[in-house]
Amino acid sequence: MSEGYRLYGTSFSLYTGKVRSYLHKKGIPFEEVHSTASVYKKFIIPRTGVRYVPVLQTPDDQVLQDTTVILDELEKRFPETSIYPRSPKQKLVSLLLETYGDEWLVIPAMHYRWDYQEVNQPFIYREFGTVVSPKLPSIVRGWLGAKLGSKFKGFVPMLGITEQTKPAIEESYYSLLADLNTHFEDHDYLLGGRPTVADFSFIGPFYAHLYRDPYPGQKMRENAPAVAAWVERMIEDKEAMQGELEDDDQIPPTLLPVLQRMANEQIPVLIDTDDRLKKWRRSNPNKPIPRTIGNHEFTVQGVTGSRMVAPYALWMFKRPIDFYRALPLDIQSEVDDLLKPLGFGDTLELGLANRLIRPNNQLQFAS
Repeated sequence: MSEGYRLYGTSFSLYTGKVRSYLHKKGIPFEEVHSTASVYKKFIIPRTGVRYVPVLQTPDDQVLQDTTVILDELEKRFPETSIYPRSPKQKLVSLLLETYGDEWLVIPAMHYRWDYQEVNQPFIYREFGTVVSPKLPSIVRGWLGAKLGSKFKGFVPMLGITEQTKPAIEESYYSLLADLNTHFEDHDYLLGGRPTVADFSFIGPFYAHLYRDPYPGQKMRENAPAVAAWVERMIEDKEAMQGELEDDDQIPPTLLPVLQRMANEQIPVLIDTDDRLKKWRRSNPNKPIPRTIGNHEFTVQGVTGSRMVAPYALWMFKRPIDFYRALPLDIQSEVDDLLKPLGFGDTLELGLANRLIRPNNQLQFAS
């Protein structure tokens, strides 16, 4: 083990990009290990019990899986210039956008990666082929990558991406791009002059899928050059943490349409997920929580589709809820004045029926 950290992942992995950007921004020395099938078999699965990247190995041989767990552990070890704002409204907004970036923006990311075969797939199949062996000839990597990539493509309809919903998903994404482009024309990062946890959650889908893949990358550069410039700052600018957030706990007005989109699209899904998990628990006492528990409806741009019910998102969403509910009542009132007009309603105040924890990388009920 070297003196630095080891990041196990791939260049085309959504969540690996999140941790890689963080490590660069915080100036933490690390070595990136490309996660081939052999690495999964010999290291990732034995040490974590799951088949997901990224995985971080610390200099003291602690092995961490899940980007939220990884970033929070590193924040304890490197507390200088935290990615969590000190002021209450900015911290809450950053936590909300963390849930949105990690759990909702995967929808356009997966759509644009897998539904534009004529442009993306020769590239992405060769990328997936490197998991088998990065040293194979390009044509062989492409053939092997097609077999592996087809498994990931199979998740597309589970996310609600169907012929019925694709036009609405694209309309929503281009509207989001336009809002973010307006924002990044005046702000280097989501909450001002340096990145917060929200930026690191957004860079996951926006880099590996929506910037790096050929078709969406071209569209981003053409339609939202300020967003493309933000992506480049997130992956290249090593001085970013020296900037300042907005003064006086202010939320930039240009960020409000992004929060409103989250409230309209994702919040109803999270509320319904909580309700369905509560009912599932009554019918399945003492059973481990599966990754999905059936399907439910979601609505984007007025179009309704069906997608998997994913309990993991509730583990993420309890972070902003817990933070909100611990705030003094006068600060809660200020937050309500900001968020309720955007469509959040009483969601934060009411909280969740299910409190989830993640020991040993497995979802469990807290009590």
